[in-house]
Amino acid sequence: MTLAQKRSASPRLSNGFISSLQKQFPDLIPPTIAIAIFLIIWQLFAWTPGATLPGPIQVIQDTWVLIFWPFYDRGGIDKGLFWQILASLQRVAISYTLAAIVGIGLGILIGVNKTMSKALDPIFQLLRTVPPLAWVPISLAALRQNEPAALFVIFITAIWPILINTAVGVTQIPQDYNNVAKVLQLSRKEYFTNILIPAALPYIFTGLRIAIGLAWLAIIAAEIVMSGIVGIGFFIWDAYQNNNVSEVILALVYIGVVGLVLDKMMGWLQNKILPAEQK
Repeated sequence: MTLAQKRSASPRLSNGFISSLQKQFPDLIPPTIAIAIFLIIWQLFAWTPGATLPGPIQVIQDTWVLIFWPFYDRGGIDKGLFWQILASLQRVAISYTLAAIVGIGLGILIGVNKTMSKALDPIFQLLRTVPPLAWVPISLAALRQNEPAALFVIFITAIWPILINTAVGVTQIPQDYNNVAKVLQLSRKEYFTNILIPAALPYIFTGLRIAIGLAWLAIIAAEIVMSGIVGIGFFIWDAYQNNNVSEVILALVYIGVVGLVLDKMMGWLQNKILPAEQK
């Protein structure tokens, strides 16, 4: 490539970046204004006499070390927010993956077997209404260790939307599809891969997207009441115990951002995998 070609390529890249920003700019204005108004109102309330919660200015002043040095590691549980969030995300990844495998498998089973559905549905409906915090003492009593107990709490919280949505997706397969499978005399494997999974995929992704948010909520709840583990949930509880309210607020902001990113990632994956007619 000649020097002239390099010079011509660079403006094209910059122009493309600028044009993409210009296209997204109208969508960025409303949330930016809303966030600015929220921060102003929050700060005004913090300045009122008798206010107990710090405002955004005070939060930044109190937590600037955590904000600008998220990678520090002094050993034990004294770690930066990057390592706290990473530890929580690792637990979520392990349990969420297991919940997806078991939930999809059981969902397909009860979706194709009416007898199994009638037998297990009351149990599933009973267990899915139990809050994540209620599972913590049970998991600790059964597993005796914080780490596997936290993993179980995430798993038992995330599995239900995956299982139920998969089962609904299987039962909603159009009868025409089943008739075609009978006419073509498809084997069980061919029916499973060519008809059942593609038809139920939108429902499965709906369950997976709901479950990722619940899994993130569950790990925070589990870590808050489990002592001595690295994680953003225990970080919040430890900061509260030491009356560091600004650190609690900062951690809540990080939790919200991570939850939003997880949801957007799952939505992006859904758009990439699902056919256009099923979106």
